[in-house]
Amino acid sequence: MELCDLAPGYVRAIAPYPPGKPISELAREMGLNPADIVKLASNENPLGPSPLALEAIRACLPELARYPDGNGFALKAALCAEYGVKAEQIVLGNGSNDVLEFAARAFLKPGDSAVYSQHAFAVYPLVVQAVGARGIEVPAKDFGNDPQAMLEAIEDDTRLVFIANPNNPTGTLIQPAALLGLIEQVPHNVLVLLDEAYYEYLAPQVAPKSIDWLARFPNLLIARTFSKAYGLAGLRVGFGLAHPNVVDMLNRVRQPFNVSSVAQAAALAALGDRAHLQRSVELNARGMRQICEGLQRLGLSYIPSFGNFLSFRIGGATAMYQRLLKRGIIVRPVANYGMPDYLRVSVGLEEENDKFLSALAGAMQE
Repeated sequence: MELCDLAPGYVRAIAPYPPGKPISELAREMGLNPADIVKLASNENPLGPSPLALEAIRACLPELARYPDGNGFALKAALCAEYGVKAEQIVLGNGSNDVLEFAARAFLKPGDSAVYSQHAFAVYPLVVQAVGARGIEVPAKDFGNDPQAMLEAIEDDTRLVFIANPNNPTGTLIQPAALLGLIEQVPHNVLVLLDEAYYEYLAPQVAPKSIDWLARFPNLLIARTFSKAYGLAGLRVGFGLAHPNVVDMLNRVRQPFNVSSVAQAAALAALGDRAHLQRSVELNARGMRQICEGLQRLGLSYIPSFGNFLSFRIGGATAMYQRLLKRGIIVRPVANYGMPDYLRVSVGLEEENDKFLSALAGAMQE
């Protein structure tokens, strides 16, 4: 017997999450100058972090020998002020991925099931499978969550429903009224995990007032992150908002000191820099229009997106991905999401978007 055979079968069967290709790796493989490579694969903020966040990082460096505040008092206080919640309603995570894992570990066990949509974030089935629970994948509707189908998929042993809004990798959105109607109909003994990693990019008229719903639904858990619009993906800091009883269970499976002191300081500063956040959102809106118009000129269809990325359809997507790599452009294949004819591109700076569109046009001529 091999040592790995001692691991549970449901763990051995997990296909690890494939991250976006790093610039350094592509430079080594293709012999390219890293400065010439454009990475538009991981939905990162092309503006980078807030200058206030960078200043906060520098200020806390002399204290790196100290453990971080395991309770995240200062960051939680700022989140309370920002969202009108109480500290006992907040759990901090090493990115919002951490919050997804907390929910699975705290509320699922072998024999339970969890519901999520086709074409939804790949981490949902991973965290479900990692605890030996059963995933129920609901067919998508127009590449997005189908609220009625998700409700109908809930079984007696279902304990968790994942809803990504906006959804990654398709960028689709459940409109506020439909989303509220879905949450209202989920049984009270089923936890609803509303993943709002891209919430900050939403226009006010389509942004659900989801945090206001926490008072109505003790079974609602909202996950958000500082990795996207706030530009802190490299520090891994996110948070969950829920009823205190839910947060108490999440904290029982949370590792101590799971969010570093540097991450907490940067997130606190970023939260207070509204001007940088607004610049990031405006840049994304302009870049989204730029990419959409460029794809239209090339005769390519795409899925309208409410995030900071766009999935577009192209013949021979895998081969096209490789052609773009040779031109120093990193996008994201999404065949593992059941979309073999699509590639996903993140919105970059104007010049980065131009390089992508130019490289794509050239690759299509090969």
